[in-house]
Amino acid sequence: MTTFPKSNDALGIVNRGNAVESGLCSLCQSDCAGKCEVWTSCLKGRELLYPRNFGSTTAGAGNISPQGVGYHSLRIMGYCHGARQAPPSAAKGDALFTEVNLETSFGAKVKTVCRAPFMAGALGSTFIAAKYWDALAAGCAICGVPIVIGENVVGVDRQSIIKDGRVTQSPEMERRLNSYLKYFDGQGVAIVQLNVEDARNGVAQYLAERYRDKVMIELKWGQGAKNIGGEIQVNNLEYADFLKNRGYLVDPDCAKEEVREAFKSKAITGFARHSRLGYTNLDSWQEVREDFLKHVQSLRDLGFERISLKTGAYGMEALALAIRLASEAKLDLLTIDGAGGGTGMSPWDMMEHWGVPPVLLHAKAWEYASILACSGKKVVDLSFAGGFARSSSIFKGLALGAPFAKLICMGRALMIPGFLGSNIEGVLKPANKAKVNGNWDSLPKTVSERGTTAEEIFSGWHDVQKKIGPEAMKEVPFGAVAMWGMVDKLSAGLQQLMAGARKFTLSAIDRDDIAACNRETERETGLRFITDIGDETAKAILKQEF
Repeated sequence: MTTFPKSNDALGIVNRGNAVESGLCSLCQSDCAGKCEVWTSCLKGRELLYPRNFGSTTAGAGNISPQGVGYHSLRIMGYCHGARQAPPSAAKGDALFTEVNLETSFGAKVKTVCRAPFMAGALGSTFIAAKYWDALAAGCAICGVPIVIGENVVGVDRQSIIKDGRVTQSPEMERRLNSYLKYFDGQGVAIVQLNVEDARNGVAQYLAERYRDKVMIELKWGQGAKNIGGEIQVNNLEYADFLKNRGYLVDPDCAKEEVREAFKSKAITGFARHSRLGYTNLDSWQEVREDFLKHVQSLRDLGFERISLKTGAYGMEALALAIRLASEAKLDLLTIDGAGGGTGMSPWDMMEHWGVPPVLLHAKAWEYASILACSGKKVVDLSFAGGFARSSSIFKGLALGAPFAKLICMGRALMIPGFLGSNIEGVLKPANKAKVNGNWDSLPKTVSERGTTAEEIFSGWHDVQKKIGPEAMKEVPFGAVAMWGMVDKLSAGLQQLMAGARKFTLSAIDRDDIAACNRETERETGLRFITDIGDETAKAILKQEF
């Protein structure tokens, strides 16, 4: 098993818990006082791209070729001359990395434009998503990137009204959408995910009546964290009863008297709510195809022009099926989520041992998409998910999936700004503490060393103020400002890596921009080994007479 360093002295970052490849801790807490790389990025923005204490230090990387197959075993290639899709300044030798254009778009008939190739993955019925939603949604809207409202939001909303199997009112869904649309400026999109329960509750019909032209619908097959559907945990017997009456599986069964007695005596402290498993009544891929295409057509009949699909870390048959059906149905996006991250509640043993790891899943996705493309078929635009949190891994994901990958989907990484900003807002604006779910009573040293006002603490404060105006700034969630800092750092880092590869637009990135660091990675990904790339040209240069 590959292990990752717990701290990085050059950047001045430390993980509270076990570090994973993305730079996050294996367990991310909303009240954390710092200071992993993502947490610190929310405050410092692009400053964190560079070693600390400039002028009094030097820094060096281990720079090894790690064993095993993962995004860590891919290496980004740089070039010393040439440029692809370069700005006019390149012709005069005046090109700068800041001229790299990160704008992307995706879609079949209707193109959705995004300011950067990032999106926030599905944040659904989990309580932590609900608590920090306003900050996360506002941040994504201001940054011009999509955000996905995950499954079961309507079903777990105690205020929603469902009559005769059809939802007629859902204050929580409306809050989720309006939090994003309030700051939406034309770039990005709010995506609403539907699972089995959502389909049964008529969520699509409900949205069609109110938000048809403003949202994209996402069908869900699975995710990288688990293969048994959505889950949450509740510690309230009354709420457990409510969820069971809504038709969910509640485990242990709160209807059993012995379970209720065990809860009252505190032998049982909580209940897990589970969703139904999808497609269990279908045995062949042809049956799945028929059912899926009918479902997509029913959504189009409701007036939805933009539809996407999210699939998880299943095996190769499911991956090929997802790519084929999403392409055949002319969907706008297919998100492919590798094992084993999770923004909600998932069985830990399942997260550690189930499913296909991201780089293997994404490499096969490219292979299967290429087979369709070579047969003359239009391939659905792809988004890759699974442990992305750094500019380098984002570049690698886009290159590994080129030209089909248009976005990188992040879950946990884009939630941290919401946590951090809300904690700071709760201290600086005590009246807002409960509203924003702030966890701190005072600023920890990791924050106060930057300053004691929002203008001092957040590197992106004035950028956000310029974008939305001074009046809007008075009520913008601090978590949204933290999101700006995080996205700014990721964007600048991605621009630098692209400039190094001499690629000035995202569409110019290709698989030759990354290399395999070991032979196992070469075999599994189809990428060339690092010293084989350009080797023939190199030898021709040396053999040329001079």
